[in-house]
Amino acid sequence: MDTTNIDLKHRIHRELEEARDRTRLLLEPLSEEQLTAQHDPIMSPLIWDYGHIGNYEELWLLNRAFGRSLADRELYDVYDASITPRSERPSLNMLGREDADRYLDAVRRAAVEGLWRADLSGENPLLKDGFVYRMVLQHEAQHNETMLQTLQLMKGEGYRPERMSSLPPGDPEGEEMVLVPGGTFVMGTDDRAWALDNERPAHEVDLPPFYIDRVPVTNRAYLRFVEDGGYEREELWAPEGWEWIREQKISAPKHWYQKEPHDWWTVCFGFDQPLRPDAPVLHVSWYEADAYARWAGKRLPTEAEWEKAASWDPQTGTKRLFPWGDEPPTPERANLDQLAFRPAEVGAYPAGASPCGALGMIGDVWEWTATEFSGYPGFESFPYREYSEVFFNDGYMVLRGGSFATRPCAIRNTFRNWDFPIRRQLFAGFRCARDA
Repeated sequence: MDTTNIDLKHRIHRELEEARDRTRLLLEPLSEEQLTAQHDPIMSPLIWDYGHIGNYEELWLLNRAFGRSLADRELYDVYDASITPRSERPSLNMLGREDADRYLDAVRRAAVEGLWRADLSGENPLLKDGFVYRMVLQHEAQHNETMLQTLQLMKGEGYRPERMSSLPPGDPEGEEMVLVPGGTFVMGTDDRAWALDNERPAHEVDLPPFYIDRVPVTNRAYLRFVEDGGYEREELWAPEGWEWIREQKISAPKHWYQKEPHDWWTVCFGFDQPLRPDAPVLHVSWYEADAYARWAGKRLPTEAEWEKAASWDPQTGTKRLFPWGDEPPTPERANLDQLAFRPAEVGAYPAGASPCGALGMIGDVWEWTATEFSGYPGFESFPYREYSEVFFNDGYMVLRGGSFATRPCAIRNTFRNWDFPIRRQLFAGFRCARDA
């Protein structure tokens, strides 16, 4: 008996069940109206995300892996993200909560049956080492974060689930920059068990030395930019960004507002809270991050600089899977896993330091980079073009590092996120860099 294969199947089964429990935990407090409403034109109704999670699992763990299907073609069309833009999804014939529950349960039973028959040690690239199961697991985790973005945009009664976790205190001292030595490092990965196609292949990149912020830019630092007239100074902005903030009348990060002069507050999942000075700035677009960096006499790091600062150990000449090493994330190393529902103050996770001494590079807030999303040299789409290739070289900017709303299975030093430079619904902040 292949005990390695059996152990892997047990682990995958546990991870799939835990992922589904989390999805339902996030949706459980919501009314039918909250589930079916479109809370913002750029977001799907939450009930669409829920049904889509089940249909994606059916597509890959039944249909593509084993040639089986439970649903008819019409349901596949409802939940095909490439067919209907988000703004039109409220008009679709979506499953309600109870029908979606039954559908997801039926798909899961069939998927688990298939898992126990699957050969995970053969040459089928979908099944080998459990890749397709891990892809589906990460897909559900990504939609959990999308759901939380939607819940942050939801008006009315504040959102609070049954389970929440606390955060350690921060250490805002030492917001200086750290040096990343120049030289060649390995960017990306050749892993085919967890990594998604746009993370591959591993390739060498040679960078000159540079400095990068030790911690993400804080609310305190960003407020200085706001109160120094940063949103009124055209010379700080990219031309497209200046036109956008003028047109949209933007004068502060999304969800910020003033009760009195210099008394700034923010909205967190429907609850008003005083701005926390030492937490990372959140809900800023790429254009805002770029303008701040120019105001500060710095710049945004390139994607390659970000990954080198997070992963490369110059002492050993080796790459780390996470900033602290190859061990998986824990609550002592990073603010991930959604249940804190906000970023920690900077410096709260010294055990999560990268080789160069940068903190918070995984978790808390996604970090904008200066790089447009495209494929690495030698990129090959797998297992479908619509995951990333169709977005290459189309104005999307790369974000790195995950956020408090990211599940641990869906983040690593090589993971790449992307969105348009105007987007502010993301749990996104940034850190700056400059030439050495």
